[in-house]
Amino acid sequence: MNGSAGLEAAWREHHPYLVNLAYQMVGDIGDAEDLAQEAFLRLARTDREHLDDVRAWLTVVTGRLCLDHVRSARSRLERPDPGVVLESTASADADPADRVTLDDEVRAALFEVLNRLSPGERVAFVLHDVFAVPFDEIAETVGRPVGTCRQLARRARAKFSTAAHRSVDVAVVEHRQVMEKFISACATGDVQALTSVLDPTVWGVGTVLADPAPPPQINHGPDAVATNLLRYLGPGATLVCGAAGAPVLLAYDRRRLFAVVTLTIRDGLVLKIEATADPSARMR
Repeated sequence: MNGSAGLEAAWREHHPYLVNLAYQMVGDIGDAEDLAQEAFLRLARTDREHLDDVRAWLTVVTGRLCLDHVRSARSRLERPDPGVVLESTASADADPADRVTLDDEVRAALFEVLNRLSPGERVAFVLHDVFAVPFDEIAETVGRPVGTCRQLARRARAKFSTAAHRSVDVAVVEHRQVMEKFISACATGDVQALTSVLDPTVWGVGTVLADPAPPPQINHGPDAVATNLLRYLGPGATLVCGAAGAPVLLAYDRRRLFAVVTLTIRDGLVLKIEATADPSARMR
């Protein structure tokens, strides 16, 4: 990889992945975007000809940055906010069901447990159990022996399973792989890449929060669903997983949450897409 063209190619290919990776560790979209950008700034200052795997290098660097960030936050007694809510232009008397909230059980459980983990446990757990990073790379990130990193992930997994009533299984790994492809395709606006992860019978429903509310838009088939979803999200959207392993994606624009996308995944393909958006959150 040489010059600015190689760096731009790496940005297109790996930036969505890095933002999502950082978000799972720090729980704040602004911090996640800043940490991913810092990783690419370091990549720009590195002799990339000697990098065998740019994605692995970026993963290690981002993991280290997140580890430092979490340690710093803990030292200041700061915690990521699990109760983020989409702002709405509706009146105070509006039905709460008309708002998109992110304090669902899965996401709340995730951040509740992540806040109980030590920085090392959090990084080891997210890197290995969510993003399937090998323990030797995690050891390089955390600065501890491989065996210690295995123990950190094991302790974190036990805490997470107990509190969130969720185990890391084949379905979680499958969801992660599908969602990574889904996020990357949406970030680049690649309709063909997006349709490749959609089931032939896929259907999607999009709901817009407005007053008066328009009828939900329903589409059937990979081409129609992919085209309308990209139009629905629009350019500039940043997608991240709402909870580790759960098929819920959060869409941000200029660090403001404006949509929640829930996926139904079966046999490695997306069977259904349910999207709810607040357009006013993108116009402020």
